[in-house]
Parts: sequence; structure tokens; C-alpha cells
Amino acid sequence: MENKIGHMAWLDLSVGNADQVKSFYQEVIGWQSSEVSMGDYNDYAMLTDEGEAVAGICHAKGCNIDIPPAWLPYFLVENIEQAAQAVQDKGGSMVTEIKSMGDDKYAVIKDPAGAVCAIYQKA
Repeated sequence: MENKIGHMAWLDLSVGNADQVKSFYQEVIGWQSSEVSMGDYNDYAMLTDEGEAVAGICHAKGCNIDIPPAWLPYFLVENIEQAAQAVQDKGGSMVTEIKSMGDDKYAVIKDPAGAVCAIYQKA
């Protein structure tokens, strides 16, 4: 995936039954999976036949407990604090607070029409 400001940086799906849903997409789309340790459980990076990671299928627990069960695009922003303020100034809302994933930061937002996505700042 592109790593330029404004581009989609990642695509995630957080659900209660990630193991079953992972298998569904493996059969339907042909993705392979790679386990991603979350401590006491594994989430999954979904891979193309060429081994490119294109999406994640995650359990709706831990850091993902408050993420809605829908495909969630993560759009790359230069400054997440400024983007979060713009969300609120322009009539949107924050679904989650700004969170850290390693040195990166992200937050799930809702636009004025109610559509949900995430903003993502790479370290």
C-alpha cells in the first residue's frame, strides 16, 4: 500500500470471531494469513499470493475493543493532532481517542455523514 500523505495506508477488520472471518476471506478472495501476536491472542495480516500484506483481520478486543465491525480504511495524515482537531471543527467526531501502535499513532473518526474511517500518522 502507498505510504504518502492522503493515501490509504492500511485496511483492517475487527470482529468478535477473527479466526472464522479470516478463513472466510482466505476461501473467498484467496488471501493467505500470517499471525500477528497481540500478547495472549493472535490477529492476522492478510497476504496476497505474492506475500504482500494488504489487510488485517483482528479480534475486537484489546486495543480494538472499541472499533466497529466493518472494513476500516486507515488514511495517512501528516499530523494526527491537527487532523483530529479538523475532524471536530468540520462537524465530524472522534470514535476513539488517539492511540499508539509502536511509534505510530491512529484514531477512528466519523465524518459528518456518519461514515467511519481511521486517520494514521507514521512515526
